[in-house]
Amino acid sequence: MAASSKKPDRTQLRVGRLVKAHGLKGALKLELYTDEPERRFVPGASFTLQVPSTSPWHGKTIELTELRWYNGQPVAFFEGVTDRTAAETLVRAILWIDQSSDELPAEEDAWYDHQLVGLQVRRDGAPVGTVARVEHLPAQDLLVVDTGDREVMVPFVKAIVPSVDIEAGFVEITPPSGLFEDAAE
Repeated sequence: MAASSKKPDRTQLRVGRLVKAHGLKGALKLELYTDEPERRFVPGASFTLQVPSTSPWHGKTIELTELRWYNGQPVAFFEGVTDRTAAETLVRAILWIDQSSDELPAEEDAWYDHQLVGLQVRRDGAPVGTVARVEHLPAQDLLVVDTGDREVMVPFVKAIVPSVDIEAGFVEITPPSGLFEDAAE
């Protein structure tokens, strides 16, 4: 029984998505989902591909040979993808990497989504729900809190989420009035 409550040693992190073919030599424009592209996208880095089950790439990994920047946009080259036709078969693929589940982000007050999901959400010390997921929007990140009755989107900013304690398993929030009132009644 103790083994079932233990966290896995490794977890998968989504780090990018292949947007479209670039040029004739198999390059692909890349949408980054990581703050550390210089660490994640190095020659030899291996990525698990998330593609439809009908894709010839289903269940496969791919190795980066080079990352270049064109007009501020990252463009990736991969082992075995040597022409535009091959690159087009990878468009919309999501790239995942393995990472130790206890590895922390390089910057202070930063967390990976998998570290936040499942944490208890407290308001004035009283539980109001659980972090269901993290939404990454252009303006800011949101914690989606499952209150049991509904989901509440909480802006993930220091003024509203002043404390995150991964070890203790909770986040403390100070939401503006009205955000949780329907859930509390």
